[in-house]
Amino acid sequence: MNKFVEKYGQILLPLITPYDEEENVNYGTYAQLIDYVVENDLCDSLIVTGTTGEASLLTFDERVKLMETAVKAADGRKPVIAGTGCASTKETIALTKEAQRLGIKTCLIVCPFYNKPTQAGIYNHFEEVAKNTTCDIMLYNIPIFVGVNMEAETVARLAKIPNIIGIKDEAGINPTQVTDFFLATEKEDPDFAIYNGDDVMLLPTIVQGAMGLVSGGAHIFGHEIRRIFQAFAEGKNEEAKELFVPIYRFCKTTGQNGRILPNSIMRPAIELVSGIHLGPARSPLAPATKEEMDVTVNVLKEIGKIQ
Repeated sequence: MNKFVEKYGQILLPLITPYDEEENVNYGTYAQLIDYVVENDLCDSLIVTGTTGEASLLTFDERVKLMETAVKAADGRKPVIAGTGCASTKETIALTKEAQRLGIKTCLIVCPFYNKPTQAGIYNHFEEVAKNTTCDIMLYNIPIFVGVNMEAETVARLAKIPNIIGIKDEAGINPTQVTDFFLATEKEDPDFAIYNGDDVMLLPTIVQGAMGLVSGGAHIFGHEIRRIFQAFAEGKNEEAKELFVPIYRFCKTTGQNGRILPNSIMRPAIELVSGIHLGPARSPLAPATKEEMDVTVNVLKEIGKIQ
């Protein structure tokens, strides 16, 4: 088994960040949410301040405090991975060192956003973070948000660096890129971990050999995702497809009206299923409309997640 999968499992859950009505981070509810997903075994590992956690809308200090809260709340029951990617290399190094200080062993680091670096810039960024920290680094490719795709050749070069150990790929623009990453890295590091980062791409990327899923939907569908992996491993493809369709239907509702980040709709959906009040998404994300929620609630009822 791949070393990363053995340590962190197949389902990595990027925790949503709760706020109060004034959009202040609610750390107590964050600990409650962690207890909920751990006690219900909805994932194998927890990710703090990832995209689902609205990392780009949080301050540096808030991200550090969320890491602290997660480590304490998880209390060794599930591994904690820290999302430490920032727009600049300097701040990414600083935040990764904070994760390191807290005893977090692996960081998920997104390709620098807003500034659209070249492939050389991407390589230099991750090389500098790797040289200046001791954490293992999982690359995070999400071109729909950062505006640039990590090419397979760049990932292959980065795979030569000892503490760069894998990649989360959320490149919906190229659903076969998981295969490109396998082909590019298999000689550089046969143990390089390749995970899918998009719930709706779960089945296509499993077929390509994706080792696991980074899933915001696991807040609701963790058990189903685990059963999909098991069914596929046992050759029960029809069962895997049947389990996948409700997840797909739900995820499609969270992108209504051109929403790219699903949080505004996903938050109240998780509230309905878990009973935990997560508060509104942080501005500038617009709250879900009644019409949007009617669609999502109807799907949740139809697939048996709520009454």
